[in-house]
Amino acid sequence: MKQVTIVCDGSSLGNGKGNPRAAAVAVLGFKGVWKAVGKYLGAATNQQAEIAAATIGLENLKEPCKVKLLSDSRYVVETMSSGWKRKTNHDWWDKLDSAAAKHDIKWQWIKGHAGHEVQEIADKAARTIAAAGHVDHEVLDELVVDLGVQEL
Repeated sequence: MKQVTIVCDGSSLGNGKGNPRAAAVAVLGFKGVWKAVGKYLGAATNQQAEIAAATIGLENLKEPCKVKLLSDSRYVVETMSSGWKRKTNHDWWDKLDSAAAKHDIKWQWIKGHAGHEVQEIADKAARTIAAAGHVDHEVLDELVVDLGVQEL
């Protein structure tokens, strides 16, 4: 099985109030090479965007993999690894369960906004997509190019 690292983050400008603009981003690493993928979600909450970010990362894997998935969302990590109750967002969780089913995943929480280089890129990309209202693939490519080749 290929070993892949996914660092993901979601952002919701307005967080479900007024006219929220949400986005989700996953930065995928394989053998030290990084690729960012993202999705504009429109009216979604921060929690939904965090779930979507993990889903997007896993959905972009072409075959079953051994995955180290890092997220700054305790909500996602603890729900997927420690059995936290799912009181809301059932459709979002169903999508993540489906995306996760074929992989061997180690869910790991990382502190957000704490200088973790790849997490900072995921955060910046998610906020950029949310603000723009669409995904700009060139911007995603530019954000990860500075990572160079590095393993996590």
